[in-house]
Amino acid sequence: MSSYHYQSISHLQSDLRSGKISAETLVRECLSEIESKKQLNAFLEVFKDSALQQAKTADEKLKQNKAGKLAGVIIGLKDNICFKGHKVSASSKILEGFESLYSATVVERLLAEDAIIIGRLNCDEFAMGSSNENSAFGPVLNPLNEKCVPGGSSGGAAAAVAARLCHVSLGSDTGGSIRQPASFTGTVGLKPTYGRVSRYGLIAYASSFDQIGPITHNVEDAALIMEIISGKDAYDNTSSSEKVPAYTAALQEEKKYKIACIKECIEAEGLDADVKQNVLKQLEAFKKAGHQVEMISFPYLEFLVPTYYVLTTAEASSNLSRFSGIHYGHRSEKGKDLESTYKKSRSEGFGPEVKRRIMLGTFVLSAGYYDAYYSKGQKVRRVIQEKTLALFKDFDCIVTPSTPGTAFEFGKNSADPIKMYLEDIFTVQANIAGVPAISVPSGKAANGLPTGIQLMCDYFQEAKMMNLAAKIRA
Repeated sequence: MSSYHYQSISHLQSDLRSGKISAETLVRECLSEIESKKQLNAFLEVFKDSALQQAKTADEKLKQNKAGKLAGVIIGLKDNICFKGHKVSASSKILEGFESLYSATVVERLLAEDAIIIGRLNCDEFAMGSSNENSAFGPVLNPLNEKCVPGGSSGGAAAAVAARLCHVSLGSDTGGSIRQPASFTGTVGLKPTYGRVSRYGLIAYASSFDQIGPITHNVEDAALIMEIISGKDAYDNTSSSEKVPAYTAALQEEKKYKIACIKECIEAEGLDADVKQNVLKQLEAFKKAGHQVEMISFPYLEFLVPTYYVLTTAEASSNLSRFSGIHYGHRSEKGKDLESTYKKSRSEGFGPEVKRRIMLGTFVLSAGYYDAYYSKGQKVRRVIQEKTLALFKDFDCIVTPSTPGTAFEFGKNSADPIKMYLEDIFTVQANIAGVPAISVPSGKAANGLPTGIQLMCDYFQEAKMMNLAAKIRA
């Protein structure tokens, strides 16, 4: 086993501070590992020079005892998070050759704590997908079974952590894009409360749903990353000024919780028997540990995915209008005038799934259909939000499976967009309501692949959520 395969950031930092290992050695070993597993297609680009420079700086600071909380921690960025002076493409040809002029707030905060940014990670184009088959640069393979998808849209981010190509990665979650791939790869994926983490420097898909969050090996590491990236940001008006708790300290607290499990999720048609069994087993473990567990009804499951797709595609249609081929990125050589340049550049630059969602979004926003779809979708969102928040008046935490099944084989759902969209059936509720959610490994299925359990809590209750999640043993 390579020396950089640490179980947690705390173990890694202990060895760094004692001089057993250096940050530069860690980076060199990491670069070698990425090269040896390049068939996974997790990384679109490795930032070798800047990563080695960051490692040397971290080593100097460690010697002087001035190192930050993430000195020597190697982090990968989903390819929709900006890093100044480095390329970013959202895994799309439309942003071909584009180099970011500034860094995302999350990147600035990581660098301020001496983290090492190793590269940009493959994802579904513009974060639209549940399998990472929609990238313009080819699919990512699941390191646990290379015939299977790693999940999406943060597939590269989850695969890189699972394959130990970096210690931690940052992904974005619009409807499950951190939690679903975490479930498929046996990692921990956390979507924060909407506004908990700044979206400045995240290439937008659906602005009222998107959140940046960590994918890690354990809850302890997720808590540390959340402490660093959370908090108010002057560059993002939707970021919250709510105080950031000491998440890592909160993990040590011994508390008993009142836990609700949504009956409709456990009884859902098409739920894999092993996924169900592992969730029920975990609920029993919670009961034995002294927590209260109750089955509850949430009869809105069938409305979640339609509501999510009506609203997110509408927002995507608006957000993606800026990619025109005029100012930056791909510009078609076939354009004869302004209109044809727009049309050709967008037709050539966007992939099929992105085009599908832009057209769907444009349709639901159009004059004759706005009230029937978009306006109604907003009303349903409000109902789902209110009904979800009402549950937190009686319960500390809501439990569901993370996904209906384990990682599926490539091509299995590609021909049927509806079937693919239903992969998000358990995860979209947290984004619609804006509440935090985490996926933690809950065991394995008969096929040897991991299953995940999802916990949701009330607004800004990440500390409580992680405290309970840390008690889960797969």
